[in-house]
Amino acid sequence: MSAYRSEYRRSIESPEAFWADQARRLPWFKAPDTVLTYDDQGHARWYPDGELNLCHAALDHHVEQGRGDQAAILWDSPVTGTKRRLSYAELLDRVATFAGALRDLGVEKGDRVIIYMPMVPEALVAMLACARLGAVHSVVFGGFAPHELAVRIEDAEPRVVVAASCGIEVDKVLPYKPIVDAAIEQSAHRPEACVVLQREQCRAELGSRDHDWDELTAKATPADCVPVRATDPLYVLYTSGTTGKPKGVVRDTGGYGVALHYSMEAVYDMAPGEVFFSASDVGWVVGHSYIVYGPLLRGCTTVVYEGKPVRTPDAGAFWRLIAEYGVKAFFTAPTAFRAIKKEDPDGAHLREHDISSLKALYLAGERLDPPTFHWLEDLLEVPVIDHWWQTETGWPIAANLQGLEPMPTKAGSATVPVPGFDVRILDRQGQDAPALDQGSVVIKQPLPPGCLAGIWRDPQRFHAAYMAAFPGFYLTGDAGYLDEDGYLFIMGRTDDVINVAGHRLSTGEMEEVVGGHPAVAECAVIGIHDALKGQVPVGLVIPKDGFDGDELALEQELVARVRERIGPVACFKQVLVVDRLPKTRSGKILRKLLRHIADGAEFGVPSTIDDPASLSDVHEAMKARALGSSEQARQV
Repeated sequence: MSAYRSEYRRSIESPEAFWADQARRLPWFKAPDTVLTYDDQGHARWYPDGELNLCHAALDHHVEQGRGDQAAILWDSPVTGTKRRLSYAELLDRVATFAGALRDLGVEKGDRVIIYMPMVPEALVAMLACARLGAVHSVVFGGFAPHELAVRIEDAEPRVVVAASCGIEVDKVLPYKPIVDAAIEQSAHRPEACVVLQREQCRAELGSRDHDWDELTAKATPADCVPVRATDPLYVLYTSGTTGKPKGVVRDTGGYGVALHYSMEAVYDMAPGEVFFSASDVGWVVGHSYIVYGPLLRGCTTVVYEGKPVRTPDAGAFWRLIAEYGVKAFFTAPTAFRAIKKEDPDGAHLREHDISSLKALYLAGERLDPPTFHWLEDLLEVPVIDHWWQTETGWPIAANLQGLEPMPTKAGSATVPVPGFDVRILDRQGQDAPALDQGSVVIKQPLPPGCLAGIWRDPQRFHAAYMAAFPGFYLTGDAGYLDEDGYLFIMGRTDDVINVAGHRLSTGEMEEVVGGHPAVAECAVIGIHDALKGQVPVGLVIPKDGFDGDELALEQELVARVRERIGPVACFKQVLVVDRLPKTRSGKILRKLLRHIADGAEFGVPSTIDDPASLSDVHEAMKARALGSSEQARQV
């Protein structure tokens, strides 16, 4: 790993020189003279005297370089039966015009704009138009309930809301406009205007503050790019927090642009003109970084997909997209492939498509369990790359860097820290843990460019949540370990490490064992309260489609499997077979919520849940096995 180690060492030992070199690869309006400074709390601020505009770097610059005819967006919407291609020149024209429309509504540099849209090209147009004006966008996942949208409106105080008339799911059309209206009524802050993209599947009735997207843009004149400082905010993205108050992650402009451009080459091995496909949503950080800004900053073509991994129309949807558009690198969450594996365990749909263009598959968003890793590795002839990062960091912390030096893979590992991230494992005393010992995964300051610049309007919360636990380090909230080769293994959130009769055990390790059973499609292991041992683990298991064996026998086999591989110390004695697990819309299993249900604790149904009915399903299974309380049953 000589090439990697040399670059990584330079990024840690000489961060200013390293990131100065990377900054020169972006088109600045005013190149920065100062690379790194610190605020009064000791947090890194990158390129403070530089000026640029990320819309200019992502669109205008490429058109000026002669790439105007190249495809910028390939939109594929099986839920509507629609496909569309937008070149860089066409996208630039639409973005500049919509920026002019926003300007006509009074949007200026520093104003906030909330975007509440499905996976349509206009969602990207709206984001880039905000960046063009120097306005701060805040994308809220389309379909969030009125209350959740209202608290974000109240916190961000947008001048304008941009929405579509509806979103389209596999089996239903979801009107968005009533949700937006209800959210504005519930919010103490009232936006001045709402721009509505009318979709034919459900046209919205417009009110006095509403503007039709097409009518507004028809009379707008294109807006030029507004120079902003590198440290000015590009967007606010709300993520889950432990309090009822939304936690708005603030992303700066210059550092983010530099980091994304570097990652597109070093991590994803993408060159201008190549096709990148991220099967996420613009409402999540993956959509911001690797559907919108990353691919376009690098001059790539980005695939925008309005569909699901299965049922649009079948479990071969991803393979069809890769073959049809010549995708070089594909990025999605492990849960998507667990859904595909459940419906198509032998990969029959893959054999219907020529995916020879694909050079690597990237997975993130949750831990890639070894059974899914091995299934994909056996199915595909390209590297299957688990990489790890967070909403807060905005780009990968650890990865197998295909554009720098591809490395051997290890099941369960995100490979090695990406240059710029000084990753450490600390024990409970804050000391470096030996190799193979689990502890808190932290990042030594300074954080590299691209990471969060703070929490919107709450600097104390930023410091308390991320920097106070281990002074001088950023707390990721994940537990894991480094092996003798420097490979990083993320075992789950620190609260997924349970204490069984004084023994600290990883539920992630147990999930590896349970998920390795050939009959198991998906699983979760949680720790629940036990009067004698403090906590004990419980497994929740979804069998593969077609499983016709005895469920009790399967449960007994899984208990024996954990006992054999981890030992009696795990006290793994209970397994529940369920039809589905509660997940977020991005595919993360809501383990904390499952613990609350089992322990009879109070909880609220989170706004990010994909299928609220899955909660009652799981609770019924727990209740039948004497887990949870009767009071909790009434709450569910």
